[in-house]
Amino acid sequence: MTSTLLAAACLLTAPSEVRQAEPALLYVATNGDDAWSGRLPDPKEDRSDGPFATVGRARDAIRALKREAGGTLSSPVTVAIRGGRYALAAPLELTPEDSGTEQAPITYAAYGDETPVLSGGREIGGWTEGTVNDQPCWVVDLAGVREGKWSFHELWVDGQRRPRARHPNEGLLVIESVPGADLGTDVFKGQDRFVFAPGDFRARENLEDVDVVVLHYWIGERLAVRGLDGPARTVRFARPARMRLFEGHGAGSPRARYYVENARELLDAPGEWYLDRQAGRLSYRPRPGESIATLRAIAPALPQLLRLEGRPEAGRFVEHVTFRGLTFAHSEWWPARDDPVGEQAAIKVPGAIRGEGVRDCRFEGCTVAHVGNYAIELGRGCSRNVVARCHLHDLAAGGVKLGEPTIRPEGPQRSSGNVVEDCHIHDGGHAFHQAVGVWVGQSPDNRVAHNHIHDLDYTGISVGWTWGYGPALATGNLVEKNLVHDIGRGLLSDLGGIYTLGLQRGTVIRGNVFHDIAAYNYGGWGIYFDEGTTGIRAEDNLVYRTTHGGLHQHYGRDNVVRNNIFAFGRDAQIRRGGVEPHRSFTFERNIVSWERGPLLAPDGDWSELKADFDRNLYWRTADPGGIDFAGKTWEQWRARGADAHSRIAEPRFLDPGRGDFRLAPDSPALGLGFTPLAADAGPRR
Repeated sequence: MTSTLLAAACLLTAPSEVRQAEPALLYVATNGDDAWSGRLPDPKEDRSDGPFATVGRARDAIRALKREAGGTLSSPVTVAIRGGRYALAAPLELTPEDSGTEQAPITYAAYGDETPVLSGGREIGGWTEGTVNDQPCWVVDLAGVREGKWSFHELWVDGQRRPRARHPNEGLLVIESVPGADLGTDVFKGQDRFVFAPGDFRARENLEDVDVVVLHYWIGERLAVRGLDGPARTVRFARPARMRLFEGHGAGSPRARYYVENARELLDAPGEWYLDRQAGRLSYRPRPGESIATLRAIAPALPQLLRLEGRPEAGRFVEHVTFRGLTFAHSEWWPARDDPVGEQAAIKVPGAIRGEGVRDCRFEGCTVAHVGNYAIELGRGCSRNVVARCHLHDLAAGGVKLGEPTIRPEGPQRSSGNVVEDCHIHDGGHAFHQAVGVWVGQSPDNRVAHNHIHDLDYTGISVGWTWGYGPALATGNLVEKNLVHDIGRGLLSDLGGIYTLGLQRGTVIRGNVFHDIAAYNYGGWGIYFDEGTTGIRAEDNLVYRTTHGGLHQHYGRDNVVRNNIFAFGRDAQIRRGGVEPHRSFTFERNIVSWERGPLLAPDGDWSELKADFDRNLYWRTADPGGIDFAGKTWEQWRARGADAHSRIAEPRFLDPGRGDFRLAPDSPALGLGFTPLAADAGPRR
């Protein structure tokens, strides 16, 4: 025990005698007992006293302390949680009565360097050897499944996520045809059936358990199977898809891709599993080296792990509570059977940790992993909270959600001023592919800084949630010095390292690194100003290795793109979707360097300039003198009033092939006023 913890423990007396004159310390341990006082870190030898067994009991003890103190704590309280797994029977819930104050905060913290895990899962034992599809499998009958009291869509074995039985095991299938739809059908009119190629749809039994996951445009849709016509090779769904079952907008756009999940017939690869709800039986195909005697399998039983339930509409908040060094694991939120969850960014999916009406609370050094949701969500009425140095990974959806899609009037229900910093967010989108690393919706003055975000199927950071020039609240946000890479992974389209929407006055995107952004069919951009993005300043960012360009502005107004490096876009470097009466953006003191192809995407609209270009450096390694400026030569482009002081010259990066974009002292960019970029993106540790 540290001296601080020891001193605090010595100051505790029996709960009835606590007077809150000094900081209080309570303990929770897996070998504790909720009938004990919670004043000791270990049980006494005679087991007459010791730590609590549950965090919920510690919360209740703090409530008692507050009542005895007249309703308000007079000094801080810390709950020190020993290492081990705590199986939650229900989400841990804190309400306004569980708040601390600025002078007397409440902290739930890991004890020393131990690792407490608050788990919403159930351990599964009692496996026996069997066969499925003539292949050796381990099987177990689970209480409550056949009766409809428990079902799950995720499984972790020995600490690793295992895939549901699916086809194909790698890659995707392509829809053969879509009855009643073609490329003239409205993009937002989805269909409830499609025709599959011979041999592609192998599921035949328990179809009510089978999902078809369709990947198209910027979403993945989970379509529940309603029926199957084998001779016609047609599968029918419980509800139409949200979007047309094609991929892309123009002529020649392909049909959507898909995979089939959770059918007994598909259980054919080591590590896969299948839950037969009718029989109440779980089947698992073991991987080489696994032992039936030592296998540790956990399936989720709770939709959330921690709920912070303020009532902002009544002016009552959960306040001044800190969670430090805790691990939250094994949750699952799942939609209704007829809900395809086709919303952009999977915004409907809640957080495993979810708060409303939360102010001045902190998550420090926590881990959220092996969950079936977003990791952390701070929604309606959440302000001045901090998520710092947290590790969020193995996520069915994404990392952090701040705010909500709804525009709230000025007042306590509006979220603002939250911080996500120095976090590592990765390995997401396992079930809801369109989820993002950090999502900010209709919420001003937040800061997303120094995070490492990678390996997601859609977008790294998303800010906004108003389409067009209408009312919007995502103003004054700061997105700074984040390292964002391996986004999209060639699975979805229309995505970015950072994606913005709507009015953004005062929002700044600076000092970030966005690289290896890859879309499937179209739209893999580094910085993506989508519908109506207005008033953003993007500066000092490094963007490289994108499939469709470093910068794209679909449409918007008066954005400033200054002192950035855009390098190695595959298809183009810069794209603008359309011309409007106003200035779309200012593009100045940037370096644009690439290998071949156009500078400006040929499918964009540059019929009128409506943008300010100047003091930029352009360099194409293949035929640098033949750069095409929207069908114009360099001289013709400048005659339009663009790039009067810009140059075409080699920027002299030190080692761009290895991601080193530092400039040599004699770089011509320096003479144009370019300021070298700092190499400090990512967590500060």
